[in-house]
Amino acid sequence: MLLLLLLTVGTAAGLFGKLPTFEELENPQSFLASEVYSSDGVVMGKYYVQNRSNIQYKDISPYVINGLVATEDARFFDHSGVDLRSLFRVFFKTVLGRKSSSGGGSTITQQLAKMLFRKQGKISKFQLGIQKIKEWIIAARLERQYTKEEIITQYLNKFDFINNAVGIQSAARIYFSTSPDSLKIEQAAMLVGMEKNPSLFNPASAKRKQNAFERRNVVLFQMKTYNYITQHKYDSLKNIPLALKFKPENPDDGLASYFREYLRDNYLRKWCDEHLKPDGTKYDIYKDGLKIYTTIDSRLQKYAEEAVEQNCRFLQPKFFNELKNRRNPPFDFRISKAESNDLINESVHRSDRYISMKEAGASDDDIDKAFNTPVPMTVFTWKNSKHALDTTMSPIDSIRWAKSFLQCGFSSIDPHTGFIKAWVGGIDHRFFKYDHVKVGKRQVGSTFKPFIYTLAVQNGYSPCYKMPNVPITIPIEGQPSWTPKNADTDDDGRMMSLSEALAKSVDRIAAALTHQFSPQAVINVVRHMGIEDKIDAVPSLCLGTCEIANLDMVGAYCTYANKGIWVQPTFVMRIEDKNGRVLDQVKPETSEALSQQDAYVMLNMMEDVVIHGTGVRLRGPTYALKNPIAGKTGTTQNCSDGWFIGITPDLVSGCWAGFEDRAVHFENMQWGQGASEALPVWAVYMKKAYADKSLNISQGDFEKPDKPLTIECDCDKYNKENSGTNEGIFNH
Repeated sequence: MLLLLLLTVGTAAGLFGKLPTFEELENPQSFLASEVYSSDGVVMGKYYVQNRSNIQYKDISPYVINGLVATEDARFFDHSGVDLRSLFRVFFKTVLGRKSSSGGGSTITQQLAKMLFRKQGKISKFQLGIQKIKEWIIAARLERQYTKEEIITQYLNKFDFINNAVGIQSAARIYFSTSPDSLKIEQAAMLVGMEKNPSLFNPASAKRKQNAFERRNVVLFQMKTYNYITQHKYDSLKNIPLALKFKPENPDDGLASYFREYLRDNYLRKWCDEHLKPDGTKYDIYKDGLKIYTTIDSRLQKYAEEAVEQNCRFLQPKFFNELKNRRNPPFDFRISKAESNDLINESVHRSDRYISMKEAGASDDDIDKAFNTPVPMTVFTWKNSKHALDTTMSPIDSIRWAKSFLQCGFSSIDPHTGFIKAWVGGIDHRFFKYDHVKVGKRQVGSTFKPFIYTLAVQNGYSPCYKMPNVPITIPIEGQPSWTPKNADTDDDGRMMSLSEALAKSVDRIAAALTHQFSPQAVINVVRHMGIEDKIDAVPSLCLGTCEIANLDMVGAYCTYANKGIWVQPTFVMRIEDKNGRVLDQVKPETSEALSQQDAYVMLNMMEDVVIHGTGVRLRGPTYALKNPIAGKTGTTQNCSDGWFIGITPDLVSGCWAGFEDRAVHFENMQWGQGASEALPVWAVYMKKAYADKSLNISQGDFEKPDKPLTIECDCDKYNKENSGTNEGIFNH
């Protein structure tokens, strides 16, 4: 006993190593997951080393507290960190009497001290003894520093319940799909039981399930012993099955997985480099428990993901049916065997398998053999709700398989605030990591044409102004001249109003306007509307040959719904630290891109696209949308890209659809046009949004300019004033 006393005094004096300082006891080092919140308060995902979130004592079920005290430390509320009665019991019964069943002597406070400050690694028996003494000293100091409630809360927040569930909040959610304050007695008892040995009493393991059941009943028995529950209650609870609702968490699970990855990789990394903690170090999203409040609405995000899945599920079998007749599936029939092999090899060289084999020094022959040898793997499928198919396939064939799936990018923005409300970057982030909202850029096709007509309106042209739908030959310096052709020849040769030409997406008139005003003038309009991508000032610009990201296109279209004011698309509202202190608050940039009149006239013209033109199926029996809608479809050459961007007063949303490679596409316009690939996604999304009354999405008309229009949009009046005819003219 004297030796023990001397060792304790020496340890307290620091003879056997440094003890935690007062500051370290005040702020013990622990890793907290950073949480990403939607605008309506839903946690959409986390970034973490440990999947842990701190909660307060009041948010923990009393069943958890009572079960923990009854099982681990019955005198917790009476001792000062070290339970001397338990230590004497351990010394006489366990050490001298060699009775391992007599129990341990560690208090909850000691166990917390061990979790917070114990160094990992192999140590000798003497070092282990010193470590135990350190835990006594730290426990006593923790008791002086914190209340009992704070100690037990720290313990429950820190404990690792395995299966990526660190802390009681993660454990309640992962094992029972509930919150800590809603745990039932038997659920709380099971989680408390795991604290003796999480691996041995792992309820998610088929081999350990019975162990977990029996251990839970031990906790219930202890609760009965210490009068936290009655004998009757114990008898009724001990036979209840575990009834897990086990949902292990994966970074790819949950809402807005593509958005969260973009947020992490393209925004938060830079943010952490530019913002320092009070001690001068950088914030770490994996350890510092940041709270990132985004503009995404969880309800709209859910509807967007459902809409993307619904249309891609519908179209995929139709594409697979086309592949039966292709010589180099999934590529277009014009692609040679050599060209298709080149495309496959590009994907091979980008793959993790190839990169890791190269880094390991594998030869080209070894790599080629590995990629052509069937191995067990899991690939994407639409055939089940998990989107996963366990199969045996060569890596080369798995690349062809992946390239055969229709991809999609969808975003939705509040045009008045610039807040991004939904972001769907692909069909499943586990299998397809590439983001088609902001990272991917594709040819935009006829969705570019409204920018050309905007330039015409800015120059005083009425939507009723007529132009001849005839061939136009445009000279190109140093190259052969260019004569664009219309995709549809039904209206060739006749006079058409600008409104009708836009509604029917007539290429010749778009080309004539571009030639008249110059490609550079069109680019200037686009720049004012927030699109910064490289765009060549060439005549074919009018056909949307430039490649622009989905989000930038939707952001530009928002200008029309916001009375000509461009608002920078924004996805973060504010960032707080773990204590709720606001670290950053984001305010979107704004600029006047168009006059109110020009923006409203363009809305008027794009409404004709939906009433009479390529977007007319929105008014048909399938979707039967009656409210004011402006928009534009787009389809690029060979049906490689399908687009639809739709505008309503409260939401501007756009969809791109296509395949990973432009050489993979539908054979014809029936399924390969924007009205089939992209428009249905928009329609389903908006129907769900309108049906959700909690969102309060307006179905009213677009707001008119503050001043009367000086451009005539009534084509009857315009025709009379300009001695025109009504041929091919839409009346407003």
